[in-house]
This record gives sequence, C-alpha cells and structure tokens, in this order.
Amino acid sequence: MVSPRLVAKIESEEPTIRLAVLIDADNAQAAVIEGLLAEIARFGEATVRRIYGDFTATTSASWKKVLQRYAIKPVQQFAYTTGKNATDSTLIIDAMDLLYTRKFDGFCLITSDSDFTGLAMRLREEGLTVLGFGEKKTPEAFRNACHKFVFTEVLRPGSHAEPVGPSAKDEGEQKSMPTKTSSDTTGPTNLAFPKKFILTALEQSTDDAGWAQLGTFGSYLTKLQPDFDARLYGYKKLSDLVKAKTDLFLTEERQASESSQKVLYVRAK
Repeated sequence: MVSPRLVAKIESEEPTIRLAVLIDADNAQAAVIEGLLAEIARFGEATVRRIYGDFTATTSASWKKVLQRYAIKPVQQFAYTTGKNATDSTLIIDAMDLLYTRKFDGFCLITSDSDFTGLAMRLREEGLTVLGFGEKKTPEAFRNACHKFVFTEVLRPGSHAEPVGPSAKDEGEQKSMPTKTSSDTTGPTNLAFPKKFILTALEQSTDDAGWAQLGTFGSYLTKLQPDFDARLYGYKKLSDLVKAKTDLFLTEERQASESSQKVLYVRAK
C-alpha cells in the first residue's frame, strides 16, 4: 500500500515538464552524457531518451558502453551510401512523430550539426521548448534556433569550458579575464566578456528604480542570446558572475513576499 504521505507529497509537487531527448551519435560525445543528463534534469524530466547512429561502426563504440547504464534507447541507422547522413533523417522523422503525440512540453536536441536548425524552428512554431546541446563548433544558426543552447564543453567532468568565439554583437569588445574571487568559479577562460551586451540586457529587464530580479535578468539574457552561459566565463551560475563583477554590478538580497526565501536583485553600478 502506498503511504498517504508519499501520495500527498506527489500531489503537492509542481507538474514536471516532459522532455524528449534526441541524441545525434554522429555529432555528440559519450564523455559528456552524465553531465548532459544532469543539465537536462534542471529543465524537466527526460521522458524519452533516444540516440541515433550506426552502432556497428567503430566510431560509436564509446556510446555502446553507456546506453544501458543511462537507459538510452539506441535507434540503429545504417549508412545507405557513402557521403549521405541517414541518421539526420531518421532523427527528424522521429521528432515529428513524437511532436504529433502532443505528450511533450519540449525537446532536447544533442548535436553540433546545423542541419537540425529547421527542426528546432519547426518545434518552436508548435509552442514547444527547444533546448540545444552541442560543441563550440556548433553553427550560430542552430544555436539561435533554440530557446536555450548549452555548450557541452562545460559539462565534461573535471574540465573547464574552452573559449568560444564571440558573436557578432560582441566583436570589438576588449577581452577581460573573470576575477577569480572564490571557489565558486569553475576556472579562468580567455573568452571575451560581453560587457556591452550584458549591461544592455540588464537595462531592458530593470524596474523603474533600476533593479532587476536575477531570474528575470537571466531569462532576458537567454532570450537575446540562447547560448549565453555564465560557465563560459568561469562562473558556475549567473549569481556568482554578478557578485564577482563588482565593477559592473550592485547586488541586493530581498525577502520574497509570502516566503522565507530571499531573492537576489541586481543593478548596473
């Protein structure tokens, strides 16, 4: 018999966002799978986990070692001819089939291939959340087609994010190293810090007094630039970044209404 306390706890929890996780084995690395699934868990529940590729090929050997452990369903796709990628077509067809079941709130596309840009845009048109995960070589078109894009370099265990080239909006800005103030940083990088972009986003998300709730600020950053991630600049979280950049930001913790929790607010200095 199920405990009444357990039933009450389950019923009181907020509905879980159902996500379909689709992995392109030809353009993703098995080494990041643990960090990848942990990152996806921050957004919702990975209800469907599928990976597409030719698992008879030696290049997929690393994936075969982790499929059972992480309950990922392999979808075998033989290469019908040299130079053509049948995997992409199979993944896209499956994504559309899953879309029309109307059982999912969003899709996680794990690939560094720009061929999935059209799929991401189509899923967005249906009102679903699209989360992209790929390496730093991922073309900007696919990154911007997602609601949120995460570079898999920051998900590797025990490694630091390698710098990615600044987007066009940040070209010409002076490079600066994140101030290493505490153990909250994930390690220094030489990625150009997008000072102008961040301050502009902050200005657009502030209230009449010039303050912005951190959650609102972070959401606006992602809407403007889906691949923005504090970890790329050496910080675990956006809150760590704004607290460390004392030359740019003022921070203030406020008591949340009808709650014992405190909320972080930020404004430009």
